Amino acid sequence: MERSQGTEAGLLLAGRYRLGEVLGRGGMGKVWRAHDEVLHRTVAVKELTAGLYVAEADRVVLHARTQKEARAAARITHPGVVTVHDVIEYDNRPWIVMQYVDGPSLADQAKESGEVAPREAARIGLHVLGALRAAHGAGVLHRDVKPGNVLLARDGRVLLTDFGIAAIEGDSTITRTGELVGSIDYLAPERVRGGDPGPASDLWSLGATLYTAVEGRSPFRRTSPISTMQAVVAEEPPPPERAAALGHVITALLRKEPEDRPTAEEAERMLLEAMEGREPRSAQAYVPTQRVPEEVLHAMGPDGASGGGIPGGGTARLPYPGPVPAPGTAPVARRSRWRTTVLVIALAALVGGGAGVAALLYANRTDGDSGTGGTASHGSRSPGPVTASPSPTPTPKPDPAKDGVPDGWRRVEDPAGFSILMPVGWERQVNGTNIDYTPDDGVHYFRFSADPAPDFDHPYTHMQDLETRLRERLPDYRSLEMNSNVYRDQPGSIWEFTWNEKPGEPRHAIDQMYFAKEGGPEYALYMTGPEEDWDITRDRFNTMLRSWRAPADSD
Repeated sequence: MERSQGTEAGLLLAGRYRLGEVLGRGGMGKVWRAHDEVLHRTVAVKELTAGLYVAEADRVVLHARTQKEARAAARITHPGVVTVHDVIEYDNRPWIVMQYVDGPSLADQAKESGEVAPREAARIGLHVLGALRAAHGAGVLHRDVKPGNVLLARDGRVLLTDFGIAAIEGDSTITRTGELVGSIDYLAPERVRGGDPGPASDLWSLGATLYTAVEGRSPFRRTSPISTMQAVVAEEPPPPERAAALGHVITALLRKEPEDRPTAEEAERMLLEAMEGREPRSAQAYVPTQRVPEEVLHAMGPDGASGGGIPGGGTARLPYPGPVPAPGTAPVARRSRWRTTVLVIALAALVGGGAGVAALLYANRTDGDSGTGGTASHGSRSPGPVTASPSPTPTPKPDPAKDGVPDGWRRVEDPAGFSILMPVGWERQVNGTNIDYTPDDGVHYFRFSADPAPDFDHPYTHMQDLETRLRERLPDYRSLEMNSNVYRDQPGSIWEFTWNEKPGEPRHAIDQMYFAKEGGPEYALYMTGPEEDWDITRDRFNTMLRSWRAPADSD
């Protein structure tokens, strides 16, 4: 069995696929541009990095999902579905060789431009819907339709990719009981409730995707996974303001109950009309209505003007977006009959849509903090003095079968009690309450931070709080990813971002935060370096993550 040595450009897989640059990263892995040296064509290769630092049982599940992705995509014949060419084994894990698409994802396009024009979004939606209809016809549910999985080729084609959590009719499930898999804010309500998904679930996710495209923001994303799931199940999205003729189509697709949504055939007609700039009249039938209090109606004329009433009195129904408040009163928030405990159970089982690769920032408490939530450094080294301490010696005669120590690395047993692989030449420094390892006095560095009594009940919530303050302090701050995940079988969170330390000097950071056990301590494993050599830094961080051993008292 090949030992994990990290993945670098130039690596030749299966004797034919030579890796080039990284095209993108996500919670489950990264995608490389590669050259097929047998057929002399450019391909995309998906590397499952998440499997490198999870428990063996989870690794088996992740590998099974990868094989399932290939089988699912292979069952679909449609020009709007990314073709899978090959599945190979390297480094004790599967890699998927796919059709290369020259162009950004819809997520990248929306992020770059801020929004997508409604008619163009409708055109994209038509292509995605065609791919979904072909998948559903082959007995395959995608289950993770989102902007990041919609690829926009520069020649105008639109392709749907990443069937990694697809459900194939007739296959036994490979997700564990109660496990939610997918990006939370694009999961259909019935999936969050724990019900069985169907084709209508993919259509709901398409509606959320189109909303994000035209509005530039996710309709249901909130400050934590639990509040996001509550929004998906119990709240209506804010009415789209930039969707024009596409607005009612989006509203129809986002109906909470599957049976209230249009069929794929009906959605296709609606999207075609919206693409042509015409108001889809059939979509009106799917727009929910809301009861209006009698006292409000009394104050309104028959045409909605102030004064007068409705003959016969009583109540009437007005189109969505919601109830009209009585004069002098504040709008009343909607309430759901759905029990919050279901959300708590679902959140506890959450593994996908961010499970795997770690990328976070952690701000540790200062020495003088009394435990009330004060924070110190936010991804940059504090200006105070740095105290050097003797470098720990590597473990003598490491067992490669046990430790898998690559050439140029050593295993260090830190005085703080943790153990980790570190490149030769990286020296230990103590910076306040943080423990750093650096080869160049902080240009690149790995940081370990610990909070014995966390103030937040989940690392993701902590991350959200940190970002609120961080984005105002770092010049040109840009968040690349923030998701909850599972690390070392414990609740964790992932955050990756960039900023400019000085004009023309962009930096990149990644950090894994997790609870070592229920209630804490909370650990953060953080890495930062210049943007120019980030791929090397990121690969080093991956090696550190999978070699990490927490202090013994946290086991």
